Amino acid sequence: MKIVIINSGSSSIKYQLIDMPVNEVICSGMIDRIGLESSNLSYVTDSVKIEESLPIANHKIGLKKIAQLLMDEKIGVIKSTKEIQAVGHRVVHGGSAFSNTVIINEEIKAKIKQLIELAPLHNPANLEGIIVAEEIFADARQIAVFDTAFHQTIPVVAHKYAVPNFLLTENKVRVYGFHGTSHKYVSENAIQFLKANGVEDTSKIITIHLGNGCSMTAIKDGKSIDHTLGFGPMNGLIMGTRCGDVDQSVIFYLVKTLGYTVDEVNTMLQKQSGMLGLTGYSDLRDIESNAEKGNADCQLALAMNAYRIKKFIGSYTAVLNGLDAIVFTAGIGENSSYIRKLVCTDMDYFGLELDQAKNEIRSKEMREINTPSSKTKILVIPTNEEIEIANQVYNLLLN
Repeated sequence: MKIVIINSGSSSIKYQLIDMPVNEVICSGMIDRIGLESSNLSYVTDSVKIEESLPIANHKIGLKKIAQLLMDEKIGVIKSTKEIQAVGHRVVHGGSAFSNTVIINEEIKAKIKQLIELAPLHNPANLEGIIVAEEIFADARQIAVFDTAFHQTIPVVAHKYAVPNFLLTENKVRVYGFHGTSHKYVSENAIQFLKANGVEDTSKIITIHLGNGCSMTAIKDGKSIDHTLGFGPMNGLIMGTRCGDVDQSVIFYLVKTLGYTVDEVNTMLQKQSGMLGLTGYSDLRDIESNAEKGNADCQLALAMNAYRIKKFIGSYTAVLNGLDAIVFTAGIGENSSYIRKLVCTDMDYFGLELDQAKNEIRSKEMREINTPSSKTKILVIPTNEEIEIANQVYNLLLN
């Protein structure tokens, strides 16, 4: 069964064509920096590797470019869209309506659209991906896999807010959690890796997903028990354009005293804050480059970013009552040795000892970057949300 996986992020599209159930990746690639002056595109098969920079204004243009490459006469991997039996879509927010993978119909699309207010940077891109895929792969089943599903195991003591009870019972206001496919994938791989390397206790793990969007999950016995993102994907860690945790009083001050409208505040906190608000750049590669050149704003922003991560490591170690391993993943977590170093510095109390040489190695392989004497394992595990989505799509259609 050939399945196309479309993972539309806030500023990127990752895609893979996978032959199931053997998990053979026929083609893979991504487009990032969507909406900026110059976007990056990659397209990789066994015999072809293309990397180019070109303007991609929005997700619709990006998805159509991907489809053209898949069916290109010279470098394509399919002759017709009829070869594709299913398209799996990552959808960020499923609210209380979705706790499982579902086949997409008009009712499902309407519910995803209703949830846009809870994930304004993501659900619109996810829905656009579905609509475009329905046009391009008209004969395929369209399947939605929700980021929130993995976090359904978060107990009520962690997912309930200290607000009037009716907001949960009637309006479903609670912590939902996000990046679930990523956290599920890397945590399962971490447990397998640790056991294969003779580690007996793998019950207490913190996964750290760092990209344009960022989140951390406390995982006990393979299940999510707490998570940094909540009702929407805006709180917790400092992100590319999102503020992360902020005192609610700031919002009231912006509206009542400074005269901002609610919509203006929402735009500010979602699209103009985070690393962009602190430095003028949303891409960490630009921020690290300028920090190395002495840019004080960039240096401070990186320190703030790592400081926030360290705070949650401490918090989640308390929740887990111990710590066996931390896992870095996603674009920044996998590639930024600088961020990993900042996070792991002065963390001796938690048993974290970073091997500086191992940390500097760039690799697409799962690896351990702690010293031999480190009590807590430090892992870098490339996430593969597409494989996780493909497995869920295949299992749904199989049953």
